[in-house]
Amino acid sequence: MSRRILLFCTLAVLAAGLFVRLGFWQLSRLRERQAFNALMTRQQRTRPIPFAELPRDTAGAHYRGASVRGRFDYDHELLLANRTRRGSPGAEFLTPLRVPGSDTAVLVNRGWVYSPDGSTVDRSRWREGEESSIAGYVEVFARDSQSARSAHRGLIRRASRAEIAPRVPYPLAPYYLVAVGDTADLTHPARRDLPVLDDGPHRGYALQWFSFAVIALGGAGIVATRERERRRTNT
Repeated sequence: MSRRILLFCTLAVLAAGLFVRLGFWQLSRLRERQAFNALMTRQQRTRPIPFAELPRDTAGAHYRGASVRGRFDYDHELLLANRTRRGSPGAEFLTPLRVPGSDTAVLVNRGWVYSPDGSTVDRSRWREGEESSIAGYVEVFARDSQSARSAHRGLIRRASRAEIAPRVPYPLAPYYLVAVGDTADLTHPARRDLPVLDDGPHRGYALQWFSFAVIALGGAGIVATRERERRRTNT
């Protein structure tokens, strides 16, 4: 076998090994996703509880059904910009809810409204009154990112504590509540649907990587076989 063909086959085998490793890595990601989904499904099916009774641990509270009653502080309401819903541009309201007897407010995602530029909204049109009782599920804050901060006082790009905390003059709960309910009710913003928990693309990616490994080894085998036949013909 010529040096060129030997090098090609060696590279093909190394590539196949890498592809197989990547395939198993995707299967590992799939198992992690399935375990996470099982946990979140249990969280969603658990009886909704008052927000104050949720565990302090964000992992234990994530996606739990909860309810809270208090007074919305519209003066410190924030707009989560550039949120799409069913292909339409818009924004979501993040409104602090002051809970009686507590100095810590609960941030509530009240839902989505249409906005052509993803940031301009008539906020007074979507107020829901002062005293409110909100039911929904618990969501955790996004990871802090300096680059994502908006200079606009009432506009944010990510629901992270780094963006939100400096704009609210009192402590916030360690996670926030996403309101759910009738999305067709025009007296309030369109509520979010419950998160869809699926396996994601990991199984398909794993099959692709394994297919690439088979192609690499098969290609090397074909090239080596043709080289051997060529040498046999020439002798």
